[in-house]
Amino acid sequence: MRNRELILYKDDKNAKLLDDMAWLMEHHDDDLYNLDDKRALLYECVYSLIDFAGNHGFYGNLWHCYLTNLLVNNENTYSKGCEIRGEIEGSINLAALHDIGIFKEFYDYDLNILKESLLVPELDYITSYVASTGESKVYNQRICKRICELAERFLNDTTPEEMKATLTSFYKEYGVGKFGLHKSFRVVHDDTGVHIEPILNIAHVYLEDLVGYEIQKKKLTDNTDAFVEGRKANNCLLFGDAGTGKSSCIKGIANKYYEKGLRIIEIYKHQFEDLNDVIAQIKNRNYRFIIYMDDLSFEEFETEYKYLKAVIEGGLEKKPENVLIYATSNRRHLLREKFSDKAERDDDLHTNDTVQEKLSLVARFGVTIYFGSPSPMEFKEIVLSLAHKAGIKMTDEELIAEANKWELSHGGLSGRTAQQFVDYLSGQAK
Repeated sequence: MRNRELILYKDDKNAKLLDDMAWLMEHHDDDLYNLDDKRALLYECVYSLIDFAGNHGFYGNLWHCYLTNLLVNNENTYSKGCEIRGEIEGSINLAALHDIGIFKEFYDYDLNILKESLLVPELDYITSYVASTGESKVYNQRICKRICELAERFLNDTTPEEMKATLTSFYKEYGVGKFGLHKSFRVVHDDTGVHIEPILNIAHVYLEDLVGYEIQKKKLTDNTDAFVEGRKANNCLLFGDAGTGKSSCIKGIANKYYEKGLRIIEIYKHQFEDLNDVIAQIKNRNYRFIIYMDDLSFEEFETEYKYLKAVIEGGLEKKPENVLIYATSNRRHLLREKFSDKAERDDDLHTNDTVQEKLSLVARFGVTIYFGSPSPMEFKEIVLSLAHKAGIKMTDEELIAEANKWELSHGGLSGRTAQQFVDYLSGQAK
């Protein structure tokens, strides 16, 4: 087996299982090696594949799923060039075809040869594996299914060229690696540096689920449409009353635009010093990235906003065209202001400069969208819509009467209060 001849698809981090299986395929009938040792190694491979399936949620032929997982996660010159765009030109195609030809040899290998030669009937466990109902620790159910289906599609490919075309089509549709398979990410800073890690369980929220706020949603989607289509778009600030759906809108666009290559990276205020490192990691990828800052605001003593201003717009390095900043806040101007500030400004020789410094951060968000608390009539519509969707068996009059009592002691009129009320009713149903 030619695993040592791989050029682009080398994966030293995850290659042990591949190396072990390749060695067994080459030496299963070699009398120079002890049979018991070879059987023990094959049993170890079976364990590794079952453990792999448990972590990833895979099913079917686990050997094929393992190989497919290596192909869809390997971020190399060819796969990154094809992500979202599709097939590329150049000599890199020859190197990719060479490697995929090697993978096809592994893919087509008859595992029955190992089973019979090494007397390991348990190898059948991995050829038609039925997954448990537990959640994957690595992927969500959607991604598990997608990779398993790709492994099955490879069965129809009779040549390396066909397998390469199938894989390239996958890269075009979904991308490659963590950015291809996941919708949203968080930033982690450890001893080895700044890392962008997937958020495995993003809420399945869609913009249609947010009752009302049609003008706000259209303004947000118009800007996001322009961004994912490569047209000019602006940084966006969603501000207004608590519980009105600002964060839900961001989750909604993560789900709505994933298929168009949009990815969301959530970053917190204390991580602003890592923004340049984050942007450096994503600026040359073919995806569109929204760096998302939830509940953004600053106290008077906090100075991170000055750093954020420079990163958004104003530093020497131009912000990449595939990156925008979206933020939510309960404050229109992001910085806390007090009546006592006026007295301090009276002592300031350059009062206008001080005011402009505080307002200049908001000015860097070209689109600002206000989310106000719903009116009593709008609150009624939200409650009824959510309750009907949840299957609550109460009359509309009863629902509204109980909702009005609930909001008096649970935060007032807001979409969040309505959702909490409906969740409460759902929990009481027997």
